[in-house]
Amino acid sequence: MRKIGIVGLGYVGLPLAVAFAAEGCEVVAVDLDPRKVEALNAAESYIEDVPSHALVERRELIHASTRYERLATVEAILVCVPTPLTANREPDLGPLLESAQSLTGVLQAGQLVVLESTTYPGTTRERILPILEESGLRAGKDFHLAFSPERVDPGRADFTLRNTPKVLGGLTDTCAQRAEEVYGLVCDELVRVSTPEAAELCKLLENIFRSVNIALVNEMSMLTDRMGIDIWEVVDAAATKPYGFMRFDPGPGMGGHCLPVDPFYLSWRAREFDMTTEFIELAGKVNQQMPYHCVAKAQRVLNDAGLAVNGAKITVIGVSYKPGVGDIRESPALKIIGLLAQAGASISYHDPHVPSLSELGLQSVPLERALTGNDLALIVTAHPSVDHDLVVERSPLVVDLRGVTRRMGAAKIVRL
Repeated sequence: MRKIGIVGLGYVGLPLAVAFAAEGCEVVAVDLDPRKVEALNAAESYIEDVPSHALVERRELIHASTRYERLATVEAILVCVPTPLTANREPDLGPLLESAQSLTGVLQAGQLVVLESTTYPGTTRERILPILEESGLRAGKDFHLAFSPERVDPGRADFTLRNTPKVLGGLTDTCAQRAEEVYGLVCDELVRVSTPEAAELCKLLENIFRSVNIALVNEMSMLTDRMGIDIWEVVDAAATKPYGFMRFDPGPGMGGHCLPVDPFYLSWRAREFDMTTEFIELAGKVNQQMPYHCVAKAQRVLNDAGLAVNGAKITVIGVSYKPGVGDIRESPALKIIGLLAQAGASISYHDPHVPSLSELGLQSVPLERALTGNDLALIVTAHPSVDHDLVVERSPLVVDLRGVTRRMGAAKIVRL
């Protein structure tokens, strides 16, 4: 039986563990969070994309632990730890470097180590390789090293690990071949690039492409707001062109574990090559400004109705960063709620996927109760399961930041 190690049991690592176990592999899953380890060993999922029954079915094959020593017996170690930003919006490789340091003590000859954590080009070769070689083993000779970026889109069912092409780049040809052998067990299509750096940059390009285009349509929405033009009508019309146009919708800002973070990894790295990625950084600035624009729009709507934001009862509909999931990482809703609260608004929220926002001291309120006596409903995330018709019916004013009400003609609706 093949034996695979996974480090980091979040949105990337846990689905990987399930996928390898589904192919009959024994999986040694390591995470420093004892709550995740306890939940996984009890076959209780804490991620929406992985149902608990999938863990129950494979509980004999997945063994979770907080101890790196357990990885000494596996053939491959896939590293899926977070790579966030510091308070100064610079790459924070702390968790990744700490993981590499822990692996140094257990690394065995013949093992494959693959980084899946999103990072800047050069991380695998310049930062991780020297740490792993402190073990006395040499990469490309004694052990194998590669980078293969995760392509997880939480809540998505049509593209999974199995049918999403898997990009990988090895330190050497032999390293890449070993990575292909391992990922071939769970992926139908492998896309091999020449180096780890090419694979690292591939991931950043994918997300920067989205960031730039979202920033473009967001900036257009700010312009059309002043011009009195419906941005949703414009986007709908432009999207009818069968070539040369790809649809992106405006919104309150970007969230999740990739889009708000990845552009800063590349812009930071570019400065080491005496280059400023002005285009990429401008897109980031535009998207970071969207929550402020959305709050100003809500304030104008209240003012036009003779109400002040100070003391207004505002119901926020949806606080996760995207529809259908409970992931609040970098969600623009958090910034919007904070700004409205600072302005004196009384905030309640409804989100069927997010029961509480502990840092803000808020609990999700049932929809009908949340709408009772409110002054304005602010649709930040358009969950499919939410009755937006009821939101419009019960609220005296509605500000729709996602365009979910654009088929409704009520005068009290104001859209982004």
